[in-house]
Amino acid sequence: MTAIIGLVVVFGAVIGGYLMHHGNLAVLVQPHEFVIILGSALGTLVVSTPMTTIKKMGAQLKGVLGGRPGKKEYLEVLTMMFEMFQIAQKQGLLGWEEHINDPEKSSVFQKYGSFLKNHHAVEFMADTMKVIVSGTSDPHDLEELMDMDLETLHAEEGKAPTALTSVADAMPGLGIVAAVLGIVITMGAIDGPPSVVGMNVASALVGTFLGILASYGVLGPLATAMTHYNDEHHKYVECIKNGLLAHVKGTSPAIAVEFARRSIYAAVRPTFEEVEEACRAAKG
Repeated sequence: MTAIIGLVVVFGAVIGGYLMHHGNLAVLVQPHEFVIILGSALGTLVVSTPMTTIKKMGAQLKGVLGGRPGKKEYLEVLTMMFEMFQIAQKQGLLGWEEHINDPEKSSVFQKYGSFLKNHHAVEFMADTMKVIVSGTSDPHDLEELMDMDLETLHAEEGKAPTALTSVADAMPGLGIVAAVLGIVITMGAIDGPPSVVGMNVASALVGTFLGILASYGVLGPLATAMTHYNDEHHKYVECIKNGLLAHVKGTSPAIAVEFARRSIYAAVRPTFEEVEEACRAAKG
């Protein structure tokens, strides 16, 4: 949501300042410049980026514009872990099987929609629990396994912001390409009326303007926002890792959840009392 607000501020400041200087908005509407710049930018992205990364870019942009894990989402995942640890304590590790073999139909997971929608988190937790159920109880081995998974996830998610940053860096140059083509057209009509020549020059300069604005005002900031989004998503999964690791070490469900809670960023971390109340309600 903050990304949308930021983009509105960027365009509002640029267009507002232009209008305050008595600029004509119609001059900025140059469809051919848009085609040259945006089309070539899309082409460079397709040439340089695997399709899987492009798809991830779309998903991450949707996440950036839609929202990130907040206190509510973390409170849900902590409560969910408490329930699962309670099941293991009362029924043994085999009590997890019906939940981790088909997470979508789990009676516990279904109560926590924000967790169930996070496919990476669900897969990470289910796969790790399967390893625990199969007999891997050494905390060091389990931590190494989970760290390996998290490192792979982090590297995979980092490709999309890098690709978008490359496109952002290319935008000013593509704007210059559009401007040069505009100047070529202008030189072809140099013997025309001054008004026609002036309009052609203005059209050419719009290409440079669009390239620079798209780079520094839109794509660059979005790439940075995607990096922050991925970091917060990584922290969400890391929270699950810390809870599972504490459970394997033999701590009680409440203490294992507290280990997970302490790994959450302070801005979105539920308080001890909030987690305690939620766990008490889940316990019934």
